[in-house]
Amino acid sequence: MTMPEQGPVGPEPDRLADAVTRLTAELAALRREAARRHLLDLAGGVLVAQHSLTPGEAADHLVRLAETMDVGPEDLAADIVDGATGPPGAASGDPPPERDGGPRTADDAARSGYGEAGSADRRARWAEAGTEAAARLGGTADEIAATLLDGGLRPLGARALWLFRRTETDCLQLAGRAGMNPLEASHWRWVPPTGGSTLHRVLGEGTPLWLPDGTGPAEALPGPDPGAARAVLPLRQRGVVTGLALVDWPGPAVLDEPVRRALTGLAAPAARILDAAAPGTTEPGVLAPLLDLLTHPAMVLRADMESGALHVEHLNRPALDSVRHVHGPAGRQLAQVLPAMHADLVRLAASARESAAPQRAARVPVEHRVDGPDPLHDVRVLPVGPDRTVVLWHGATDPGLSLSRVLGRLENVAAFEDDLITGESRWSEQAYRIFGLEPGTSPVPLRRLAPHLHREDTGRLDELLTALTRRREGGDTVVRAVREDGGLRHLRIAAEPLLTGGVLSGITGVYQDVSAQHHTEIALSATFDRLTAAQTQAALRQQLVLQLQQAIVPEMPELQRLPGLQVAARYRPAAEEYRVGGDWYDVLPLPDGRVLVVTGDIAGHGIDSVTGMVALRNALRGLAFTGHRPGRLMAWLNEVTLHTHGGPTATAVCGLYDPADRSLCWASAGHLPPVLLRDGAAGLLEPPQNILLGAVPAVTYKETVTRLEPGDTLMLYTDGLVESRRTGIDQGLERLRRAVERLRPAGPDEQADALLTAVTGDTDDDTSLVVFRVS
Repeated sequence: MTMPEQGPVGPEPDRLADAVTRLTAELAALRREAARRHLLDLAGGVLVAQHSLTPGEAADHLVRLAETMDVGPEDLAADIVDGATGPPGAASGDPPPERDGGPRTADDAARSGYGEAGSADRRARWAEAGTEAAARLGGTADEIAATLLDGGLRPLGARALWLFRRTETDCLQLAGRAGMNPLEASHWRWVPPTGGSTLHRVLGEGTPLWLPDGTGPAEALPGPDPGAARAVLPLRQRGVVTGLALVDWPGPAVLDEPVRRALTGLAAPAARILDAAAPGTTEPGVLAPLLDLLTHPAMVLRADMESGALHVEHLNRPALDSVRHVHGPAGRQLAQVLPAMHADLVRLAASARESAAPQRAARVPVEHRVDGPDPLHDVRVLPVGPDRTVVLWHGATDPGLSLSRVLGRLENVAAFEDDLITGESRWSEQAYRIFGLEPGTSPVPLRRLAPHLHREDTGRLDELLTALTRRREGGDTVVRAVREDGGLRHLRIAAEPLLTGGVLSGITGVYQDVSAQHHTEIALSATFDRLTAAQTQAALRQQLVLQLQQAIVPEMPELQRLPGLQVAARYRPAAEEYRVGGDWYDVLPLPDGRVLVVTGDIAGHGIDSVTGMVALRNALRGLAFTGHRPGRLMAWLNEVTLHTHGGPTATAVCGLYDPADRSLCWASAGHLPPVLLRDGAAGLLEPPQNILLGAVPAVTYKETVTRLEPGDTLMLYTDGLVESRRTGIDQGLERLRRAVERLRPAGPDEQADALLTAVTGDTDDDTSLVVFRVS
């Protein structure tokens, strides 16, 4: 009888590797496309503002101008943006370049942006757009730094990019890197502010340092060798030096004026990388030196807050030995490093983060071990922040039992023997070093050791001597030995009685200096306590901000009945609490009988977005009482946005409804179009073409008037209702229009609830919706 052929039982590594390669290529393509779109959108906005074009006309004009000049649209877009705002790295507030007779227009900037300097500025603008795109797509600081290196620095011959963040204590912490290996980076995780180092001199002076021929023999800087060229640039955010960027070359290099200008231009996106690299979270560099002192395996895991996947950020030497079957485990997903134990470790890490308490497991087994790692024994998972955990364990075959590690331990162990018959004592050579005595000094018997100990520990020595001499049984204790030089060592004493013919004739044992282990345990405990307190404080702060947002923009407000209108408003918060957003709405009756209707969206998430939202919402409320039209109100609100802390940008729709003639005068600042439902048919209202709030100063906002009829229903909303990761915004708007047409006849409250149920985006963003019907 022929048996059916069996397929493979185990995993298929080739297919997995191919899938990872394809996904990596797709992500790189997405970032390139996002960078291209970012540049084209910025250039289109400049053309809209300067030539009063619609976005579509601006895009066509850009294409025609590129064809005329025989250049790519993206390079032309970079020159237009440079002409409007200055090249990358220009000081904030500098006026754009001028030509004879007045400021340069976008077309002037494009036609004059060629040559060596223009090419360098375009590379810098491309690199800046690439970093912005990588940040929006959730890239890590290292991934964004790699984008900046590949897009702007490698064409200049650079080898690597180092980004250091300035801490509150003026330490320099390596926050992002690209171009060097992990071992090289591990030597520069922290640079303390001691000894007047070159890096700290640049940090204090705030001026770039150019080293075309490398450093002197006494100066140590990151890089391949002392003779390689380096550039050290201070990074500023809001006028304050927040860190340093160090660029190194494979060897000596000519750092002429074009190169220096290009590097200075790339300092601005590099500074934003430091801001985006999770400020307030705990970097693994704090724990790495402590974990490296442990003699059993330990690693740091980071959870991706979007996907929940765990990544391995750091492994100490014993942990590296236990996963030696994986090449370069640091930086990989945990599923790739320990696939057979992945599920159990994910569960333990999630429980540790949620409960803010350590989790333990006696054993994490391997179900189908062929040639993988040993099972993990005595596993402890400790939370060290909102997205990080430390995993400690012991292996079945401990790599710490290697000969070199045993010899290293024996340096801290000394043998002793006291002969109670003759009164003589013998020490091994290491005992003299432990007690800080000169070799050849008379050894001190155990029973006379009290004067060499801390006075609070003499009782422990007495208990050990009692066990040895009276009960004649072995024992051990830990005491503090006070050396003659004033030093204090933590000492473990383990001893056994020596019996001859049933008579106690001596004592033998070992002294072990456990000071390093003691200090490591204290440092780890203190670090975990501080991190747990910081995590609790951050969670409380985030909860307070969320409550503030919900108080200002409630999910289901009770709106008063307005003249000639029936109004319902809804606010749906983000899917995850930590994504506190900046959406808002407002419906406000004014003294002259008109009604202010507004929806808006601050870019980004977090505390800055909420504070920006509060500032703009309150400012517009006050401005509305001046009686001016929506276009003027939006122009004033644009100036408020430009002077708001953090430099936010926002989109908004502002309308004034007049019940006397049922007219809605409204203006839009880059916001999505309202939806009008009339006689069962829904359509999108074409908004006036205006730039978003906070982009450029002194903008005039166009407005339009829409005549409404009794029974008309108008819906204003934010992008969380329609945006999708899988489709474009046009498809989302069409999906919304069809859903509005399918609404059954009902009051605004019922229709608002039905619309939120029927239509939702998949970007986990918050959503505001205002539905008002003309009576």
